[in-house]
Amino acid sequence: MKQILLVNDIAGYGKVGMAAMLPILSYLGIPAFCLPTALVSNTLDYGEFTQLDTTEYMRRTLPIWQHLGFHFDAICTGLMFSEEQAKLVSRFCYEQSQAGCTVFVDPVMGDGGHLYNGIGKRQVELMRQMVSVAHLTIPNYTEACYLAGVQYKPQGLSCEEACQLLDRLTTIGARSAVITSCIIEGKHQVCGTTEGTEGHKFFLEYQEIPGLFHGTGDIFSAVLIAHLMKGEPLKQSTRKAMDVVSAMIMRNRDVKDLKCGIFIERCLDLIS
Repeated sequence: MKQILLVNDIAGYGKVGMAAMLPILSYLGIPAFCLPTALVSNTLDYGEFTQLDTTEYMRRTLPIWQHLGFHFDAICTGLMFSEEQAKLVSRFCYEQSQAGCTVFVDPVMGDGGHLYNGIGKRQVELMRQMVSVAHLTIPNYTEACYLAGVQYKPQGLSCEEACQLLDRLTTIGARSAVITSCIIEGKHQVCGTTEGTEGHKFFLEYQEIPGLFHGTGDIFSAVLIAHLMKGEPLKQSTRKAMDVVSAMIMRNRDVKDLKCGIFIERCLDLIS
């Protein structure tokens, strides 16, 4: 049975990050383990929060895991809070990849053309470091622009510009990439490129649902990764993840406190 390690922050109040991914991966039959990068009081968009950096815990944990011979079939990394964390995790990812582990990097940094509250330029550099060891990176359009060092265009991109952005991500080091939340040729789309020198580009349209729903990127990543770990193609897995996110948003579109995220546990029946 394949198993995955999630490296991300844990929010005490909020169905985002690990809290969103764990139930989905478990429901789809992928045992998931956790290495928290920080404990955060609540999702950042509430405006006020506190966090506990877990770098020291990570520093002591990884050698123990290596001594015990723990192995993961995949690792998915999220938000990093320090340069030391990025170095520790990227080194661990590289070592695990040498033993056949697949590395997924979700560069959690921002949306809507802006970085999230509490995220600075240093985190962008740390994320570039993580992307350099990734088999697949899954940024939204804002994060892709920050990673690639290109201007965010609220009006959207041409197909050629989207392909160039995908190529910039693979130039950083990622073997393949999927970019969400794009407007391409006037349509809402997710675009991606598969691994290899003859990497195939694909574009998948979707219907935008008005509103800002937190945790949807984590939901997308969890569903996508689960299907990839089952051996399904990237394009097909991406489409399934898009459909699940859309269905979950529709079920939760009338929830008053959207900053908390989507309550995954009552939406598991929507996952396929």
